Amino acid sequence: MLLLYAQNIKKYYGDRLILNIDDLKIYSGDRIGVVGLNGAGKTTLMEILTGNIVPDEGIVRLFTDFSYIKQFGTEDDSIDNRTTKEFEISGRDVRCLSGGEQTKLRVASQFSKGSGIMFADEPTCNMDMEGIKLIERKLMEYQGALLLISHDRELLDKLCNSILEIEDGRVKCYPGSYFDYIRQKEAEKRRQELEYNQYIAEKRKLEAALSNLKGKAQRVRKAPKRMGNSEVRLHRRSATEAQEKLNKSVKAIQSRLERLEVKEKPRELDDIKMEFQPVKAPVSRILIKGENISLRFGKRVLFKDLNFEIIKGSKTALVGKNGVGKTTLIRMIMSGHPKIKVANGVRIGYFSQNLDTLTPEDSILDNIMRDSYQPEWVVRTILARLLFKRDDVHKKVGVLSGGERVKASIAKLLVSEANLLILDEPTNYLDIFSMEALQSVLMEYEGTILLVSHDRWLVDKIADRIIVIENCRARTLQESYTQYLRRKDDSKSVPHQNDGVNLKEQETILRMRLAEITGKLSMPGKNDNVEELERELNKIVAQLKELQR
Repeated sequence: MLLLYAQNIKKYYGDRLILNIDDLKIYSGDRIGVVGLNGAGKTTLMEILTGNIVPDEGIVRLFTDFSYIKQFGTEDDSIDNRTTKEFEISGRDVRCLSGGEQTKLRVASQFSKGSGIMFADEPTCNMDMEGIKLIERKLMEYQGALLLISHDRELLDKLCNSILEIEDGRVKCYPGSYFDYIRQKEAEKRRQELEYNQYIAEKRKLEAALSNLKGKAQRVRKAPKRMGNSEVRLHRRSATEAQEKLNKSVKAIQSRLERLEVKEKPRELDDIKMEFQPVKAPVSRILIKGENISLRFGKRVLFKDLNFEIIKGSKTALVGKNGVGKTTLIRMIMSGHPKIKVANGVRIGYFSQNLDTLTPEDSILDNIMRDSYQPEWVVRTILARLLFKRDDVHKKVGVLSGGERVKASIAKLLVSEANLLILDEPTNYLDIFSMEALQSVLMEYEGTILLVSHDRWLVDKIADRIIVIENCRARTLQESYTQYLRRKDDSKSVPHQNDGVNLKEQETILRMRLAEITGKLSMPGKNDNVEELERELNKIVAQLKELQR
């Protein structure tokens, strides 16, 4: 059933055409993810479809009621008690809510409506991992159509059955999940490269043939010297005939050149390997060590005998719910807290939300080169990898968007003398393409990283170990973030004594299945999915550990 129809939509800001959409339809069952660069018009599109902005041209027709989770703004007062409990904000004073809790309140107010379409603009903004999973679950349970703007690639991949890309004001729809969209974009780029190369080859071939024919035409006009009058007349007649043939051939080739369909060169993706002049590394294996850290604010205990280590060469993610003290711990490291030891030779590059390391009056390149340990060609390579192309590097920092400032600040750290990067929420303000560019750069970085981020995809790709802060203490795990979350979810599903389940029988069943999987993994059959078997094995091991507690 058709729920929304938009036709011939145009929206200008000044003389700049932001959106130019011929036709857009939303049907029952559609779950559409909206992606595009910062400033591409994603939120403007949503505001037009919900009637908050009137387009300069075109019409929008809505055939159902809708809910709208705004990235910024106020929430409705009409929230039932059941919904507030589900979103864990029951009985809370609105004036005292954290950023993540305010987002929950905005989301909860829209789920109370039971509408036919849900418009959601960054619904997980400022949320911790638990909050993100809650919103993800609620959106998965939602029965209406969904139009979702999000920089959370995993959220887009799990929720969406099509992706709407906004580029240069135009929209293009790609069927499938976010992963499917990425694969289609890669195939599209390969096809464009092939078509462009074929176009260039054909154009050069025709131009060479045209040049050759014109050369022949020039030579035909001239009569050889020492030729009698009768011979000259014969030559002229013959030359005229030849000239006419050549002219016809020239016109034919010129016509083919004019009819040749022009193919634009695809936008280049910078896949240049980063090369750094080596920065002197510390001798110690343990670069930062915290021992028996305790901290309280009034009656609230934040840390109690907390211990952690940052190992040289590791990429460690610091994870935990909002309010457990992740940023506080980083600030304690940076301020030289007596319970935290930093090894000799460690030079820390710190990225914080303040973005105060750049001089607004200077260009991006000048800002970064001022303290760079690397030569300019390396700096330019890093900037290109972070999507600052050609003359972009000469932009004044003062005119940059929030996302551009984030990327410039991180680039400055990457080329500094730092041998340990501490990155506190480096993906805030970044569009989805900039996030992937940053992820690629950090994956290639050969130094040590301590990362705080609510972006599950980034944490999973970057981190080889995680430090979990919960119950005022820290646990270090040598596993990916996905493995940790899966194990945590599995442990919640394990029955306990008061569930009335025979735990001994449960353990026996699990051990039998464990033996069966181990046998299959040692000699997998033709139809055995090794990855699935390993996943189930890890799940069973976690369940057995939980049963034995």
